[in-house]
Amino acid sequence: MIRRRVVIRGFVQGVGFRLSVVQAAASRDVSGWVRNHPDGAVEAVFEGEPDAVEAMVRWCERGPRGADVDGVEIFEERPDGLRGFGVRH
Repeated sequence: MIRRRVVIRGFVQGVGFRLSVVQAAASRDVSGWVRNHPDGAVEAVFEGEPDAVEAMVRWCERGPRGADVDGVEIFEERPDGLRGFGVRH
């Protein structure tokens, strides 16, 4: 089990980014959460098997259709044992 927290910058709000992250994480059996930041960024935490978590990080580098990702900051963190994936406000 690994955990990564990412902050995605660019045109990433108002394009279905959070919902797309939830769907992509569910399809990979990755737990965690996603939320919008007031500054226009999107933040997400992914926990799961290394290959699945790294796939989610790579997914965030391009995002869903309509997004224009300028960059992704990646932080390695200690897993918390999260279950499920949701949107935080």
